[in-house]
Amino acid sequence: MNHAASATDKASSSTRIRLNGTADAGDVLADQVAHLYGQVPFGAATSLVIGALATYELWDPRFHQVVLAWWFIVLLILLASTALYVAYRRAAGTATEAAKWLRWLAIAALANGVAWGLAAAIFFRAHTNEEQVFLSLLLVGVTAGGIPVFAASWPIYAVYAASIVVPFSYALTTFGSRLFIEIAVALPIFYAMTVLVAYRLNLVFVAGFRLRKAYGKLTEDYSALNRRIESQIEELIQAQREISAQGRKLALFVERTPIPVFELSSGGNIIDMNPAAENVFGYPASELAGRELLDALIPRDERALDARWWADFVARKQPEAGIRARGLRRDGLEVTCEYSFTPLVNDANDLISVIVQCRDITLQLEAERLKKEFTSTLSHELRTPLTSIIGSLQLVNSGMFGALAKDAAEMTDLAERNAQRLLDLINDLLDIERIESGRLSVQPEDIALDELIRESIDLNRTYAERFGVRLALCSDPPRVIVRADRKRLQQVMTNLISNAAKFSPEGAEVEVRAACEASRAVVCVEDRGPGIPEEFRSRIFGRFAQADSALTRQKGGTGLGLAICKRLIEMMEGEISYADRPGGGTSFRFELPARAQAPSAAE
Repeated sequence: MNHAASATDKASSSTRIRLNGTADAGDVLADQVAHLYGQVPFGAATSLVIGALATYELWDPRFHQVVLAWWFIVLLILLASTALYVAYRRAAGTATEAAKWLRWLAIAALANGVAWGLAAAIFFRAHTNEEQVFLSLLLVGVTAGGIPVFAASWPIYAVYAASIVVPFSYALTTFGSRLFIEIAVALPIFYAMTVLVAYRLNLVFVAGFRLRKAYGKLTEDYSALNRRIESQIEELIQAQREISAQGRKLALFVERTPIPVFELSSGGNIIDMNPAAENVFGYPASELAGRELLDALIPRDERALDARWWADFVARKQPEAGIRARGLRRDGLEVTCEYSFTPLVNDANDLISVIVQCRDITLQLEAERLKKEFTSTLSHELRTPLTSIIGSLQLVNSGMFGALAKDAAEMTDLAERNAQRLLDLINDLLDIERIESGRLSVQPEDIALDELIRESIDLNRTYAERFGVRLALCSDPPRVIVRADRKRLQQVMTNLISNAAKFSPEGAEVEVRAACEASRAVVCVEDRGPGIPEEFRSRIFGRFAQADSALTRQKGGTGLGLAICKRLIEMMEGEISYADRPGGGTSFRFELPARAQAPSAAE
């Protein structure tokens, strides 16, 4: 048994060595074992028939006990082989157990071969010539018949055949007949030929198993590939539907949008345009298709959009918006448009096309111009008589023309205050109009900041006292020089201090403080008022911006003061901001570049 196990281990090892290096060696070995076990019923049935025939032919009263004993051994081996076959089928052994089942099958094959070799050793010498010839043919047939049974593993066949041929050769050699000795010499040659045939068949089987595995794997891969392709096709079809739907939406949007939209090639040629573009410029799409936008619709002397700008835009491939340029209609009239250019690039950053949107702002610009002219004219026309009215009311209220009755004095005082408010509104309107139109310029000069702050507090102290508010300078301001327009900086200080005084409760204090931070002069005006409502903070520096509250309506104001302050500070290269003050109120802060330390009074 140990010899058989060793031989089968070598056989399975040899099979594994030949399959080593292939990805499916275990699967091929499992197929070999499955094929071998599939031949077990055929081999068992054949052994049973041939064994029964041999028992019948070799029956002799002198040796009937030996024949019965041999027949019992054959039946026992057949039963063991059948039990092994049933166990294998029930276990349904995996590829990892194939080597184990191959070893057990090799042991069964060895036992079967030993049974036939035992028959040759026992019965050949004890029988007559006819029975010897029958036995010889039977043994040769059994040996050759093992080829189809064990061809899937030639080592097993070699062990099986050797267990028959070796005892048979020994029996022939010791018989003493020259003919039988010659036959004994020929038997190893016959054995070698049958093993060689089994080996060649084994190679064919292994190649077939590998091919079947490869075909199965190829079939699986092909099926998986088909499923993946079908899935991708479905995804592509779905994506195509979505793209088509989006394309229809985009086309409908472009067609229905009220502003002109163009699609340009990378060279600036018009590919397509929407109906709004046809209406604004007066050209049908068919007439402009293929022409350069800059050549067909932009005047040649327009500097905002020219060939140099287009070359730079194509090189950068970045969106451009808010470009104001003149456009040329088909009838020769010029319109002013605000253009937006959006480049469309692919994954390789190649420019595919450019989407151009333009908004005709000709009427808007004209309306703004007329509004500014109207505001400027009206303000100038109103300011002259208002100045005379205020001057006259001030003379009356000063008592120059005699004392007035109490009721008349109250009326003239009210008229003077409202006339002054109206004049302030007109002045603010003129200032904001000049700032936005670029007609207001600052005249920078070197200013000692501490002196300007003290002067501003003195000038606004009387105004603050009207609301019962005190102005306080917290600590000495730094003696630094700022480069600014004195009149406009004084205007900023006046606006901030007057706002703080108006919105502070009676008896409160408006604090003014200054400091120098990293070569920046910082001025803060802080009040103890109700603070700025959350919904109003985003537009506090806008034109005519006033919080909608009873206190605001009671205190009055134009809503232009903070907008003017912001623009004036920015014109002087500064920044303005605000923040909630700890304990309540608001702190407005502006910064200006500090140029140098101001000389002291002693110097």
